[in-house]
Amino acid sequence: MDITQKELAEAVGVSRQTMNAIEQGDYNPTIKLCRAICKVLGKSLDELFGEEEN
Repeated sequence: MDITQKELAEAVGVSRQTMNAIEQGDYNPTIKLCRAICKVLGKSLDELFGEEEN
């Protein structure tokens, strides 16, 4: 999606720094936050947070 970290963060009620930490793997969001991110992006939990298969 064409959305910035700041826009996504605002949409789900967290700071841009928190969103950056999630993307970098430095912060494990709650399920509630994961679901909010998925809803905004129109993706499933597996699509965004699932393990990548080699």
